[in-house]
Amino acid sequence: MKTLTKELQALITPRIALNLLQEGNKRFVSNLKINRNLLQQVNETSDGQHPFAVILSCIDSRTSAELIFDQGLGDIFSIRIAGNIINEDILGSMEFACKVAGAKIIVVLGHTKCGAVKGACDHVEMGNLTALLGKLQPAVYQEKTETTNRNSGNGDFVEKVAMINVRRTVHAIMERSPILKEMIQNGEIGIVGGMYEVGSGAVDFYEDTLIINESGKAGAPPDKTTARTE
Repeated sequence: MKTLTKELQALITPRIALNLLQEGNKRFVSNLKINRNLLQQVNETSDGQHPFAVILSCIDSRTSAELIFDQGLGDIFSIRIAGNIINEDILGSMEFACKVAGAKIIVVLGHTKCGAVKGACDHVEMGNLTALLGKLQPAVYQEKTETTNRNSGNGDFVEKVAMINVRRTVHAIMERSPILKEMIQNGEIGIVGGMYEVGSGAVDFYEDTLIINESGKAGAPPDKTTARTE
């Protein structure tokens, strides 16, 4: 597997970037990871980096994006924070990753059995964690199908809140970053949400959140609608 160069990165479209992640996850699930010379990649990336994707995921120790998608050094920007929420700093990091460094797709990756989501469902308050979990509360309140046992003891409720949170985050990135929104509209980058199943290792990409404008023209309709948050 070649280390990404500026020239190779330029050949990757948002659609190809998504395919690379999908194929990488298939390898991970099948335990057929590509044999990489990581020390060689250390040397080859020492003068610069040209990742093809930026992935916002949770700090959960089971959700390392490089492993889940079978990628090497210099392949992806990995942003990790409890509950895969966004704030101004994370948006700025994404803008750097895409506008400056050339990444081609943004992935918002939630995961099953998320401790942060469970904490939000239980309305936990504890130090600085209180403010972080507060960013997940809109997803908790938006989930209307579970009318009883709306807490972490209800596994179905937790997973539904996690899915809503992913979709809300995809939508919020578009709303809160004019830079990224314009790049998506122009077909320079794509965006998609998904869920990592901690029990199987598989990633389910949400087709209803996928936006890739393959016409490459500003204002042209993407091939998928923007994220639904209902």
